[in-house]
Amino acid sequence: MSDDQKQQEKIQEEQANMATESETADANAVSPDNSAPANGAEVVDSQSEIPELPELSEIPEIPEEVETLSSEQETATDVESENAQIIATLQQENANIKKIFDEQAQQANALKSQYARLAADFDNFRKRTIKEKENLAAQSKKDIINKLLPVVDNFERARVQIKPNSEAEKAIQNSYQGVYKTLVDCLKRLGVSAMRPEGQEFDPNFQEAMLREPSSEYPEGTVIEQLMRGYMLGEQVLRHAMVKVAVPQDPMITSEEKQETAEDLVDNTESIS
Repeated sequence: MSDDQKQQEKIQEEQANMATESETADANAVSPDNSAPANGAEVVDSQSEIPELPELSEIPEIPEEVETLSSEQETATDVESENAQIIATLQQENANIKKIFDEQAQQANALKSQYARLAADFDNFRKRTIKEKENLAAQSKKDIINKLLPVVDNFERARVQIKPNSEAEKAIQNSYQGVYKTLVDCLKRLGVSAMRPEGQEFDPNFQEAMLREPSSEYPEGTVIEQLMRGYMLGEQVLRHAMVKVAVPQDPMITSEEKQETAEDLVDNTESIS
């Protein structure tokens, strides 16, 4: 039950009590037998002396609208005050949360940048390690094959120079030629290939000119003969080929041309003197 309803009930109870007291006073003023007073005094109308009380219905009541409006105003003021406090608290909490979020975002961005740098450094390190490993393997292979090439050269010289005369010598030759063939097959599987520059134009990137021989059969700068075989390891030069290169022949000068040349030299000397 609200305060307004309690107040209205209290007013109604007071009005009812006042009406009851008025009726009791009227009943006591008039005797039941309506007899005159004993001393012969003038009878006085008791009802004329006692003021009449207003009836319960005539008592003005407090308008409910005024009470409701006052209560609503107080309630609205309290609600506004509480709402203002709640809004201020929420704004403060929102500011704190935003501050924490900004700090966490900055830390996350810093960690992300650090991770990106570490990932890039690791990727570069991995690529560099792989490249170094490949270069080391290629260099090791190259060094080993370079040490085996003189053995191959000796087998080739033996095949060209040795001429077996008996069956025993032929058997020995076949045996070491078999070893030579096995060695060459192993080198081929490793990616080694022999150069064959004969008849081609001299290229200093692959050959090394050891001799120059005048020749009318080959054009100038053509490789006539390979003195020491060159080898390639894939696309890389393992050993340059030592070759003989053709050069143009000197023109043959007859005795008459020599005499004319000498006379021209004498005439030039006399004219200068």
